[in-house]
Amino acid sequence: MGEHRRWGFRPPHRQRDGEIRVYLLDILKNMSKRLILASSSPRRRELLSSLGIDFDVLPAELKEIPSPCESPKDFALRVAEGKALLIGERYPECWVIGADTVVAIGGEILGKPRGKDEAKRMLHLLAGKEHLVITGYVLLKLAEGEKRKGVEQTKVKIKPLEKEEIDWYINTGEPFDKAGGYAIQGKGAFMVEWIDGSYTNVVGLPLCQLAELIKDLKITDIFKV
Repeated sequence: MGEHRRWGFRPPHRQRDGEIRVYLLDILKNMSKRLILASSSPRRRELLSSLGIDFDVLPAELKEIPSPCESPKDFALRVAEGKALLIGERYPECWVIGADTVVAIGGEILGKPRGKDEAKRMLHLLAGKEHLVITGYVLLKLAEGEKRKGVEQTKVKIKPLEKEEIDWYINTGEPFDKAGGYAIQGKGAFMVEWIDGSYTNVVGLPLCQLAELIKDLKITDIFKV
């Protein structure tokens, strides 16, 4: 996590023996104030960075497969909690954020398309219709038994899409690491007629709700002038 460089500590081997215990106590004290984003998503990293807070990024890789009859909300929250727990078990003294975003339409959960054919199917399915973007988020600190979680939902309307528009968008390469096969913050913005709810939720992290949690839990000096 880069403790020595980011926190300004000297490694133990550079200190006198009598200083090592103080050094380790400082490590533990500062670990309790650390915030970890358990995600490899550059969008979530950018959104969290916009709050002006210091955090580390440690991706948590899970198999994101819905269980039979699992609702989109339950699935997103289960995966988010699984990511947070995976990193939280390694760093129980730290606060950890886990999040997962899914697109749902007609009861079907759309993940990230694995190829052009799947991306084309998703875009055809979404074209001219409303769908839901759902993000489950979890903030926990296992050493203190603290865990807060929630689900944010945004309704999105995609305009009718012509074949040429779908083919063009797929050829940009943008759909392939995005839930539902499009990015509202990127080239895919051309197809979004309107949204009802949180924009940042559609990007991948409901920033308003998460910032409130960070502030309420006093994890960091957010919004401090």
